Amino acid sequence: MPHSHDHDDGPDDGHDDDTGHSHGHGHDHDHDHTPIQADEPTGHYHNLADAARELLIEKGYFDGSDVREMIERIDSRTPAIGASIVAKAWTDPSFKERLLTNGKKTLKDEMDIDVVVADLVVVENTEDVHNVVVCTLCSCYPVFVLGRPPDWYKSREYRSRVVRHPRQVLHEFGTEIGDDREVRVHDSTADMRYMVLPKRPAGTDGWSEEQLAGVIGRDSMIGVAEVELPN
Repeated sequence: MPHSHDHDDGPDDGHDDDTGHSHGHGHDHDHDHTPIQADEPTGHYHNLADAARELLIEKGYFDGSDVREMIERIDSRTPAIGASIVAKAWTDPSFKERLLTNGKKTLKDEMDIDVVVADLVVVENTEDVHNVVVCTLCSCYPVFVLGRPPDWYKSREYRSRVVRHPRQVLHEFGTEIGDDREVRVHDSTADMRYMVLPKRPAGTDGWSEEQLAGVIGRDSMIGVAEVELPN
């Protein structure tokens, strides 16, 4: 069952994407920060996934073309899709209400965006609450609205530390959340994905959806950054 963690940092006591594989590429962020290094072993689960895929193909559940089509669909998705969703929510209060109530259905019915295998819960950042997303078990991620996950999202360090010490991890991303705002950490599951609806920055009154979408970065929709206007 999906669950959220409400956290306020104390002292530091220190699934994969929708295909079942962990595929992140690149390391572009809204803010410069020290990269989180992952030193966990690789290979074993990839081999298991490959064996399971070959067995399912052999049993006739799907074929190689189905796998290729799914990978191509994932490859076609980028954070620009999520940015268009956020921009529409910022400019259309009734759409935002429906999005927060039933994200998957609203996107399919009103924007023809199919999140495919998982449900999608959209959580809103406000003056009182800041949300951040993680998958503590693996790297479940809303690839059909944000594209492939970044490498740091899949790292064991991020997955373990952001649950226990979210403010400290956000600080490492260059994001400072005031003590007067609650930080909530949302843990994705195999059948549930989360996306953050960031706060709209001041100074954007009268902007079009296209203009707004142009300043919305991937990290703000994961929750490790806030939307900032270019200097």
